Amino acid sequence: MQIAIALIAACAQSVGVAWPFDAFFERGATLWWLQLLAQGVFIAALLRSPSARAAAGLSWAFATVWLSTTFWWLFIALHTYGGLPAVLAVVAIVALAAALGMYYALVGIVFWRWRHASATVLAAGFAAMWTMAELARGTWLTGFGWGAVGYAHLDGPLGWYLPWVGSYGVGALAAFGAAALALLGGKGIAPALGLAALLGLPWIAPSAWSHWTQPTGTLSVTLLQGNIPQDEKFETGSGVPLALQWYGQQLHASSTALVVAPETAVPLLPQQLPEGYWQALQQRFASGNTTALLGIPLGSYAMGYTNSVLGLAPGQPEPWRYDKHHLVPFGEFIPPLFKWFTRMMNIPLGDFNRGPLGQPSLQVAGERVAPNICYEDLYGEELASRFNDAAQAPTVFANVSNLGWFNDSIALDQHLNISRARALEFQRPFVRATNTGATAILDHHAVVQKILPARTRGVLVGEVQGRTGVTPFAWWASRFGLWPLWVLCMLVAAMAWGLGRRAR
Repeated sequence: MQIAIALIAACAQSVGVAWPFDAFFERGATLWWLQLLAQGVFIAALLRSPSARAAAGLSWAFATVWLSTTFWWLFIALHTYGGLPAVLAVVAIVALAAALGMYYALVGIVFWRWRHASATVLAAGFAAMWTMAELARGTWLTGFGWGAVGYAHLDGPLGWYLPWVGSYGVGALAAFGAAALALLGGKGIAPALGLAALLGLPWIAPSAWSHWTQPTGTLSVTLLQGNIPQDEKFETGSGVPLALQWYGQQLHASSTALVVAPETAVPLLPQQLPEGYWQALQQRFASGNTTALLGIPLGSYAMGYTNSVLGLAPGQPEPWRYDKHHLVPFGEFIPPLFKWFTRMMNIPLGDFNRGPLGQPSLQVAGERVAPNICYEDLYGEELASRFNDAAQAPTVFANVSNLGWFNDSIALDQHLNISRARALEFQRPFVRATNTGATAILDHHAVVQKILPARTRGVLVGEVQGRTGVTPFAWWASRFGLWPLWVLCMLVAAMAWGLGRRAR
């Protein structure tokens, strides 16, 4: 019974991060209260485990189910488009979730050994250990922090803390709150009072505590969503000519200050394009008032390849360039010993070169636009590297993606929520141009101003208000990365360990 309750709670936690259905709530909605309740149920079950080994197993099972149900859509890429047999695709996803779940198994062991400590020690200790597991999952071996619990709180009271402590910090506050709920009525009410204070502070704090940026100006934007079928996207007889025709037509027709085409909107290297195609684009944006950002692969066999964004701007003799820094394992680089796995899939894979961190922004009509590609916006600490010099920090972020690998699954909504989290952390607007969705305009409060329906071909025209100024999170993450959180969590865990041993 205990394991069944924990596994139901694991599914509920996944659902709390992004609601996957079209009933009761809007699809993609963040249900902060459900996440707190689900994690609280798991913690209560963990405290009733008969042994450290049982606690580790329960934590591992909870994490494996939570993560599997969070990124189940990898099955579509592996099986539907990659051609991997369905059974092997399922095994691969569960194996990934199980491997990442080992971090949380360690949380279960340590937390169970503290079970005799006071409620405050238990709540703080659990939050510290859980956060270190989240940090490890999101950073080690390139990291995959997709579905972290902090993303469940974008629209809840704890979302107020995102400009202060970032999504991992909010995840720590949520873990403390969940532990407080689990311990309520048992060991004491001190953690519950702490949770009430955390939830109440956003309502009574001075407005200056939540406003860190100022407007710089208004930028008109056009976002392109080509909806090129993923199984045709790189086919020279179908998807490639369709993409070149449609994106070329829309780029030439655009009249706003900025037009953005998604990741690999141009699916060929410049030297492979039809004669005159690239020259015509350069000529189109060599004069006038419109700047273009478009995703395109660059490089050669001798020099290596990059997943890039080029900027074509009036009066600029050479294209501005951004090279993707955070590459996708198995998609853009193949880890050692895994080439046998990638050979089984019919996906254009390769080992790409990495771009550097903190690449300069593109100047557009007085705004500094900073692109990021695909799931790079999952790594707020990497985007923060652009804020070392406040005078050169981005005023607008632009994400270009191709989520066609995942059809119209919850992956699109989860990725939109990831961009929303970054908008709150940095108090910057986000524009998102994607192949199939979610193509959207977000303001600096992470409110979706406009959005195109998923899996449709369309053009989204709107405006964003650029912002200047540096949030507390941007300040400390740009200088120290995530190390302040690591150090704080290790100190809290060490204190909890000592007090927990004394209470045994």
